[in-house]
Amino acid sequence: MSTIKNNSDFLFIYEAINCNPNGDPDQENKPRMDYETQTNLVTDTRLKRYIRDYFMNEGKEVFVSMEEGKKVNPDQKLEFTINRLLTEQDLVETYFDGNDEMRKSFDDIIKEKKENEGVFKALQNKKNRALNDFILDKIVKETFLDIRLFGSAFAVGGFTHAYTGPVQINWGYSLNKVYQIDSDSIVTIMNDDSSTFGKDYRVHYSLLAFHGVVNKYSAKHTGLTEKDLEEFRNGIWQSIPSLPTRSKLNQYPKLYLEIIYNDGYNNGHFGDLRDLIHCSPKDEIAGYKKVRKFSDLKIDLSKLESLINSNKGKAIKDVVLKTSDGITIKI
Repeated sequence: MSTIKNNSDFLFIYEAINCNPNGDPDQENKPRMDYETQTNLVTDTRLKRYIRDYFMNEGKEVFVSMEEGKKVNPDQKLEFTINRLLTEQDLVETYFDGNDEMRKSFDDIIKEKKENEGVFKALQNKKNRALNDFILDKIVKETFLDIRLFGSAFAVGGFTHAYTGPVQINWGYSLNKVYQIDSDSIVTIMNDDSSTFGKDYRVHYSLLAFHGVVNKYSAKHTGLTEKDLEEFRNGIWQSIPSLPTRSKLNQYPKLYLEIIYNDGYNNGHFGDLRDLIHCSPKDEIAGYKKVRKFSDLKIDLSKLESLINSNKGKAIKDVVLKTSDGITIKI
């Protein structure tokens, strides 16, 4: 299957109610904040973790995951993967189908490998750069959806390569000013079969917005296909509410909008799509301090709607749109 053919920009908005969207380990795990603007922050890493966890629950192969129920670093994960994939004869046939030269190099190494030596170590020891690059490329393009989306860097002996992810996401920030719930409660926090005591920090209400891009040039290197991209669109929408934990309960998607560009237009053609949204409290006297739910805010999407409608058939090839109750956008 061929890689994606168009660049695109996307906007993703979700709400967080009486929870901690992204704890800051440098601030007692309080919700990440820009206190000068009273803005709630969520890292791209946090959002990608939601998506990866959702993919794993759906049975999809994810590189940033565990092996045999244990946490592993990227080097160990790569070793586990190569030993698993290139030990089964049927998978070996699939991997080297159509490339007799690489297959011969691989077979020669396997014949010479020491007893009890894994495939990964044998490949490392022989230092066949062309073969190792071939295998790594296959693993990225045919096995791990998260690398095809977000990229990864490999820096282990014999396998050194950096894949820039076609999908890049900025840190998210709240469209409204956000205030933490005043609480001195001490709660029991369970971590790896042990318990500790800590304070429970949460926000009243945060409407969080992310801007991201999908780049067709980077997609050529990771093998990102249209099917993969549809998996991402579904994953980003479904992942937020699908894996509730004590601190992450009450988070729901509100809007996913993706602008797909025609040929000749690059990412960021219209800038950060969040700049086209105006948010204000309905009760202007009480202000943001009294915001507790989505209906307490006024969301103006008219600039975004106007930009899309005036650029259809020009810069814009197509628009992908998902909305929830409470948000309407006409395109």
